[in-house]
Amino acid sequence: MSKSCNVLVVSDFNAELVSRYISADRTLPACAAASAPYGQVFQILSNESAAPDSVALIWTRPEGVIPEYAKLLAGHQSQIDRLDAEVDAFAAMIKQFATRCRYVFVASWVPTFLDRGMGLLNWGKQGAARQLARMNLRLAEQLGEAADVFMLDSQRWIDASDSPRDRKSWFLTKAPFTEKVFKAAAADVKSALRTASGQNRKLVVVDLDDTMWGGIVGDDGWESLRLGGHDHIGEAYSEFQSVLKTLVNRGIAVAIVSKNDEAVALEAIARHPEMIIRKDDLAGWRINWKDKAQNIAELVQELNLGLQSVVFIDDNPVERGRVCEALPEVLVPEWPTDPSKYADALRQLDCFDRSSITSEDRERTRMYVQERERREHLNVASSLADWHASLEVRVHASPVSASNVKRIVQLMNKTNQLNLRTRRTTEKELVQWLGDGKNRNLVAVTVSDRFGDLGLTGIVSWEQAGAAIEIVDYVLSCRAMGRQIEELMVHLAVQAASHAACDTVIARFVPTAKNRPCLEFWQNSGFTDAGDNIFLWKTAIDYPKPPFIALERDVEQAGQLAPAI
Repeated sequence: MSKSCNVLVVSDFNAELVSRYISADRTLPACAAASAPYGQVFQILSNESAAPDSVALIWTRPEGVIPEYAKLLAGHQSQIDRLDAEVDAFAAMIKQFATRCRYVFVASWVPTFLDRGMGLLNWGKQGAARQLARMNLRLAEQLGEAADVFMLDSQRWIDASDSPRDRKSWFLTKAPFTEKVFKAAAADVKSALRTASGQNRKLVVVDLDDTMWGGIVGDDGWESLRLGGHDHIGEAYSEFQSVLKTLVNRGIAVAIVSKNDEAVALEAIARHPEMIIRKDDLAGWRINWKDKAQNIAELVQELNLGLQSVVFIDDNPVERGRVCEALPEVLVPEWPTDPSKYADALRQLDCFDRSSITSEDRERTRMYVQERERREHLNVASSLADWHASLEVRVHASPVSASNVKRIVQLMNKTNQLNLRTRRTTEKELVQWLGDGKNRNLVAVTVSDRFGDLGLTGIVSWEQAGAAIEIVDYVLSCRAMGRQIEELMVHLAVQAASHAACDTVIARFVPTAKNRPCLEFWQNSGFTDAGDNIFLWKTAIDYPKPPFIALERDVEQAGQLAPAI
C-alpha cells in the first residue's frame, strides 16, 4: 500500500488524538485519518454508506458496547449466555461492516479504569477479569473467520505509558487514556497497514562477533566464546539466538555478514555446544574481510530479494552507519550496547509482523538451503539445459481455494521483480474480482524438484474480452525464477485461450522501479512486441510447455482451470 489511504476511527470515546497521530505519522503508507462522532459505534457499523473502501480502526470500551459486561462491573450478577450473545452480535456487525472496507483493525478490550473488582474472586466465574478475557477470545474467534479483519493487542498501547489512564481526562474530554497510549495506538495501526499490504521485511542479516556471541572468534577461539553456560552475558547471547530461531520458525530468513575467517566462523557455528543458530538455519552468509555493505548487496542478489526486504543488525555503530549510508533501503535499527537487551530489541521490531503465516513461510529457510544445493549442482552440470533436466521439476497447477488464497494474496502483495502489473489486493477483493461474472480466472502453481518443495510460487490470471484473453496477473516468486516456470505459466494461459476459442493472448506490462526482470522476460518470451509494453500471441500457434517440467492439475477441462472460490 504505497498510495495514501483513508482511516476511519470508530470509537465510543473521544479518539481524536489517535486520528491526529495517524495523520501526522510520516512513515509509509501516508494516511489521512478522521474520527467518527464518538458514541455512535452501532450506528456507524450498521450504516451501509460509511467508510467505503477505507481502513477502519474500531476501538471501544468493553462496558460501552457490551451491556452485560457493564452490569458485571456495576456489581450485578452477569448472565454468561447473554454476555456471549452480545459479543457475537458485536462481531457480526463488524464482519458485515468489513465487507465495505479494505481492512478493519479491532482493538482488543482492556479495563478502562483501574479497579480491583472482586479482588480474590476477580478471576472467578463472575469476576470481571475472567469474563473480559473470555470476551476477547470469543471476539477473536469470531473475527478470525472474516477476511481482512485483524485484532490488535491494545495492551501493548497501555504498556507504552507509565500512567496510561486518566479519569480527569475522561471527565473533561471523554478520552480515557493518556497521550502516550494514543501515540502507541497510531504507530501500531501504521505498522498493521504495512503488514497487511505486504511491506514487512523478509531477511535479517546479523554480525557474529559481539552480536551473535560474545568475544572475537578469530582471537579467542570458539571454545572461549561467551554463549550460554553459567554466565549472564553468555545467557544473553543465547536468548538473542533463540529469538532469531523463533523468526526462522515464522518464515523470516536469517543470514550472516561478518568480517572473519569463514572456516573459523563456520567451525564455531558447527561445534560450539551452546550454539542455537546452526548452518541449516541460515539462508546464506558472507564471511570475509570485504565491505559489509557490498557483502549485503551481493547476498541479497544471490537470494533474489530486494534491499527493502532486509534488516541489518550489528553491534558496531560504524558498520551500521556505513550500511545506512550505502544501502538506504536496508533497515538498520539502533542497537543497545548491553547484550542483555539484544533479545528484547529484536522482539520489539514490528517489521517482521505477518498478516498470515503460510506453509511456504515456515519452510522458507529450508528452501534457501535447498537452493544452495541447486546452485552447487549447477556448477558441475555440463550445460544449463542439462541442469534443468536434472532438477526433475514438477509443477502442480490449481485454482484458487480456501486453502491457498492467503498465500496467493501474500505473493501478489510481496513480489516485485517478476510481476506484470504489480497489482496489490486483499483476500476479499481477489475473491470478488474472480466472482463478478466477467470470465476471469486464476491459476496458482506449486513447484517442487528433486531437492525439495519450493511451495506455491507463481500465479497467472486472465480475463476474456471478446476474442482475446488478457493476462492480468503474472507473478513468480524470485526463488523460482530461472527454471522455465515463467514459460510454463504462459503455456497455461495460452491453453486457456485456445480452449475458450480466443485467437489472441495479450500481456500488458506496467513498469515499476523494481519489475524490469519481468519486462526482460516478455521481451524474450516469443510474444510479438506491439509497442507501449504490450505483447501479443496468436493461439493458432501453440506455446510449448518446457519439456523437462512434469505438469499436473487439480481441475482440468481441456486446458482450462475453473475457479474454486
